[in-house]
Amino acid sequence: MAHTKAIGTTRNGRDSQPKYLGVKLDNGQNAIIGNIIIRQRGTKYVPGSGVRLGSDYTIYAVAVGKVKFTTKRKTGYNGDRRVVKVVSVVPN
Repeated sequence: MAHTKAIGTTRNGRDSQPKYLGVKLDNGQNAIIGNIIIRQRGTKYVPGSGVRLGSDYTIYAVAVGKVKFTTKRKTGYNGDRRVVKVVSVVPN
């Protein structure tokens, strides 16, 4: 038989931990190899030169230099065009 438990129990209290997503190094800041530049879900930013994309879509530096943000027109497989934000690390 279904019933509610005694006083003192609650159905609340479960929550996931914060993921701390976002831009970690901004435009013009120095980056060394391994520095995380952006933590994201999906490809809101796409990698350019000097950076790589991790398995969880994290963009990190593989070269030493300054972080540079640019935009670029990209054509998808179905022919749709969109403007994407490109992140690069350019040597000093």
